Amino acid sequence: MSARMRLSSAPRSPLRETEFVGLMAAIQALQALAIDVMLPALGQISRDLGVTDANERQLLVGIFLICSGLGSLFPGAIGDRFGRRPVVLASLGIYVAISLASALVTDFTTLLVLRAILGFGTAAMMVMPMAIIRDQFGGDRMARIQSLISMTFMVVPMFAPTVGQAVLLIAGWRWIFGVMALLAACVALWAWARLPETLRPEYRQTIAPRAILSNMWDALRCRAALGYFLGASFVQGALFGYINSSQQLVAEHFGAGVFFPAVFGGMALVMSATNFINARIVERFGARRVSHAAAITYIVVAAVHLVCAMLGETLWVFVPLMTISMCMMSFIGSNFASIALQPFARTAGAAASVMAFVRLLLGALLGTLIGQAYDGTARPLLAAMTVAGVVALGLVFYSERGVLFRRLNPPGQTGPEVNGPAELT
Repeated sequence: MSARMRLSSAPRSPLRETEFVGLMAAIQALQALAIDVMLPALGQISRDLGVTDANERQLLVGIFLICSGLGSLFPGAIGDRFGRRPVVLASLGIYVAISLASALVTDFTTLLVLRAILGFGTAAMMVMPMAIIRDQFGGDRMARIQSLISMTFMVVPMFAPTVGQAVLLIAGWRWIFGVMALLAACVALWAWARLPETLRPEYRQTIAPRAILSNMWDALRCRAALGYFLGASFVQGALFGYINSSQQLVAEHFGAGVFFPAVFGGMALVMSATNFINARIVERFGARRVSHAAAITYIVVAAVHLVCAMLGETLWVFVPLMTISMCMMSFIGSNFASIALQPFARTAGAAASVMAFVRLLLGALLGTLIGQAYDGTARPLLAAMTVAGVVALGLVFYSERGVLFRRLNPPGQTGPEVNGPAELT
């Protein structure tokens, strides 16, 4: 692969790999920004809008994630028909408009409705980058590119809470939504100027409902993919559970207070470094070997951490163990996603949509339940993480027909390019 990305049907100068990674990460990162930048303000928002139940503030995160999952079912099929570029640009426009509207709300219910619309209308910002990556790459190289994007993407959780805290200090929580709109407008301009169409003309699909459902059903019944995207859903659900309750758990229970953004960001920094390590090793060892080892490590660490929580722990115990678990999530997430999408070169949009739908919706529902189970300790979260890890590994065991640590795509081999009958059994 040359230093410049040879994107199909590109009317502009080719993107270098670094710019491609940066643009895809920026598009996906806006989704994370919509959650993380608000975390320091949840308490103030709930007070200003008359919320009395402390756990109810978590709905601003949970509703957004659930609706993102629901909304992700549609953009892939639209992108398979009309191309990736127009779907991305439309989603960015919705992000700007709803963020500005959120800054003007006067009651909590209206804000929840707008958060639901934002999640549903911008789901393409998670789906389309996955399809664009699959348009260009296969095999372990795809996993490497996804890891680089995830590494860049993780910069947002590092700085977003700090940005939110800074905005609170000088302008109030409503301006947080203004910052979101401004950043989305900048990314939209970048995508409009530089993002070419990556969908090959011969891969365009009909918009007929029967064809769309057929393509999605192919993705759902593909055994090689099913265990991976379902397994990723459970692990992501545990991560969402932590995000939902992080402000209460870290800032209030463990007493981090105003240092919460620094703690949250520091953990995200280490998580980002893990994606860099994954990008360096995945082509050498293979996505399956790396992710299977990470899943086993995740289960062991979560179980040990649960025991520590039951015996009583401090912030200085919680942070290192939780950080290790989050690092394993990085290895799991990027590699599971690339393995699951590998069989779907011709229908990458539909496959990415249905996988994102299942992963986000199931993950968001689990995350909301975990967050609502918060009892003033880390025990519900850590119990859920342990169970999620065991379930995820069992699902991978199903997809791999009982054999872990195989390598199907050695270096230099990109893997299957079209959906084949053997992949759908």
